[in-house]
Amino acid sequence: MAYDVVGLGNAIMDALVKIEDDSVLASLGLVRGQMHPVDHERWVEVLGKVRHLGVEFHSGGSCANTVATIGLCGGNVIYGGQVGADEFGARYSQSLEAACGRHALHIDPKLPTGKCLSLISQSDGERTMLTDLGAAIHLDGLGVIQEHITRARLFHTTGYKFLGGAMRETAFAAVQTAEAHNVPISFDVADPFVARTIGADVEALIKDHVTVAFLNREEAEIVTGKPIEAAIEELAGWAETVVVKLGGKGSVVLHGGQRYAIPVFPVKVADTTGAGDTYAGGFLYGWLHGLSPAACGELGSRMAALTVGQVGAVVRNREQIAAVKSLVGLG
Repeated sequence: MAYDVVGLGNAIMDALVKIEDDSVLASLGLVRGQMHPVDHERWVEVLGKVRHLGVEFHSGGSCANTVATIGLCGGNVIYGGQVGADEFGARYSQSLEAACGRHALHIDPKLPTGKCLSLISQSDGERTMLTDLGAAIHLDGLGVIQEHITRARLFHTTGYKFLGGAMRETAFAAVQTAEAHNVPISFDVADPFVARTIGADVEALIKDHVTVAFLNREEAEIVTGKPIEAAIEELAGWAETVVVKLGGKGSVVLHGGQRYAIPVFPVKVADTTGAGDTYAGGFLYGWLHGLSPAACGELGSRMAALTVGQVGAVVRNREQIAAVKSLVGLG
C-alpha cells in the first residue's frame, strides 16, 4: 500500500495532569513551560507526587500527533517508532490504530515505553514537561517502515529524532531513503531544546533536505541567531516552504518569495499540549490536497485552535474536523 504520509518518530505516551497553582512546579524543581529530560526512575517519582491531582493518558510524541491528525482528517497514513512490551506500549498501539487504522511500531521486550508527563497550568494552559524517552530512541533500524517511505507522497519527522541514540542514525537513514526515491520531506523542529542542542544539524537538515519546515518563534531565533523579524527573512531561503508559528500572534508561511500572515482563531484555553503538532497536521493535509499556502496555514491554525480548546494533543472529534475542513473548501 502507498501512503499519503509516512512518519517516523519517538513513540511517547502522554500523561496529562492539571495543576491549579504553579507552586507545584517550584516544589518539584521544574522550570515553567520547559521540557525536562529525565530517566525512568525520576519520571515515576514525579508522577507519584502529582497522581492525586488526576491523570489522563493519551498517545503522544510530536510526530505521532501530526501523523494522527492527518489520519483523522482523512489522510492515508502510517507511523513508525518503538515502544516497550508493557501497558503503555499496548495503549499506544491501540490509540494509533484508532486514529490511523494501522501502525508500524516495533516492540522492544527489554525497555519501557517512552513517556511524557505534562503538568498543565489551569491559568493559561501552559505545559511543563518531564520526558523519559525509554524505548523510543533505541530503534536501531527502519525495518518495515523503509519500504513504506519509498512509496509515500510525503515523509514527516521531527527534531527529536536527531538528538542521539540509535534513533538518530535511523532518522538519517529515513531521510536518505526518502531522498533516494524523490519523496518530499517535512520536518518540525518541535522544541526549543532541540534547537539549542543540535542547532547546526537543524539548519543543515532544513537547508539540504526539507521541503516543508515548521519552527516556532523561539526555535527560529535560536537556529538563525537573530531576532524574530530578521530570522523570518533568513528562513525564507532555507526551504521551499517554511512555517514560523508565533503563538498568540498567529503564524507566518513563507513560500515562493511570498509571506502569508495567518491569524489565530481564539478559543478558551484548556491545554496547549500538541497545538503545534496539530497545526502541522492540518497544514500538511492541506498541502497534500493542493491548497494555497495561505489556506494550508488557515487549516493548520484552525486545527490548532481545536486542540487548545481540549485536553490532549490530538483532536479526535471527526465532526469538528469536518467542519473545519469545510471552512477551507475541503469536503
